[in-house]
Amino acid sequence: MTEAPVVDLYRHVYGKPDAPITVVEYGDFECPYCGAAAPVLRELVDGSEGRVRLVWRHFPLFTVHPFALTAALAAEASGEHFWDMHTVLFKHQARLSDGDLEAYAAKVGVGTPSAVIGDAAQQCRRFVEADYASGVELGVRGTPTLCIEDSVYDGRLYTGRVELRALRAALGLTRA
Repeated sequence: MTEAPVVDLYRHVYGKPDAPITVVEYGDFECPYCGAAAPVLRELVDGSEGRVRLVWRHFPLFTVHPFALTAALAAEASGEHFWDMHTVLFKHQARLSDGDLEAYAAKVGVGTPSAVIGDAAQQCRRFVEADYASGVELGVRGTPTLCIEDSVYDGRLYTGRVELRALRAALGLTRA
């Protein structure tokens, strides 16, 4: 029996890959709080002068959000277009049917848009499951949940508000 390849939990990085501070977000594309957090987290990274990077991990709350898992699979199956798909999925949280996901894939430039739905997308299931399992291991219970990896937090969950000023203060970032 062959072992499944190890999943890189740092495969979706927004920002400078070697930034000294990593914010890991456990999120769900159907979660309205994740949708609200997305632009805040991007602004945090964009305004950090390369000191912060964002890592996305899937944590679909499939018992509450019926399209969360298929949206996670679609994002994963979008490959190099992941961050563009991430943005589009949050922009259209109320429309995550297979037809919608395929249209979004075409919009962001996925070569074969049908690859993000159905059996084709199921090939990405192990990635979503690995992200989810890592969240369960950390004690993630809802979304968005942030885990800060730096010399101060060292992988602990961030329990503050997902608000730019609060995050900057927690991370020791100041704006002039």
